[in-house]
Amino acid sequence: MGLFDSLKRMVGSSVEREANTAINNAVKGAVDNAVGKGRNREETFTFASLPTSVAELKALPEASLDSAFKTTALTIAVLCNYDANPDATIEMLDFLKGPESVSGFEKQFIREHLKDQVYKARSYFAGATPQNNYTPSTPYTITVIETPYSFDNENWATLYIRSGGADNPRNIKLRKKPSTGQWFLNDIQCLSQIRKPASEDAWA
Repeated sequence: MGLFDSLKRMVGSSVEREANTAINNAVKGAVDNAVGKGRNREETFTFASLPTSVAELKALPEASLDSAFKTTALTIAVLCNYDANPDATIEMLDFLKGPESVSGFEKQFIREHLKDQVYKARSYFAGATPQNNYTPSTPYTITVIETPYSFDNENWATLYIRSGGADNPRNIKLRKKPSTGQWFLNDIQCLSQIRKPASEDAWA
């Protein structure tokens, strides 16, 4: 019985691994298909430095928020400040959320996903890789991607950004205010785990 049980467990583990691999490949294929890998419109933004306060944020030309691309790029730029000053980061996110403000749930979510892990935000800038501990090239450059489905719903958008530490692009959801034509941050959906930076990876 012991040998039979061991064989069952081995077969079960093998099947589970194959199933997980198939699922992961299917998800990756679906996302890559949607993003289009160059077949869709992309916009690239360059920042000499990243904002550390609302005043610095408002001084950037992208702060007009007249396109969903600009708001997406600014969201990542703002999140990079979290370790240095969480309160100032939330204030900047409040600006990007327009008529709304960062909720208590959102603050908790950001804290759980960025505290001592702000490299997740840096990973979306060009040059940031696990090998260099997600240190972006300067000036800071980020590319925002539109898929064929990004603007399917009126006054809503979902745009994508690529991380140097993930296989699949991650997304940010935005909402347009018709009376001003501005696009505001609605939901940060890009803070899930990525590959560890070399400094934290025992196997690097």
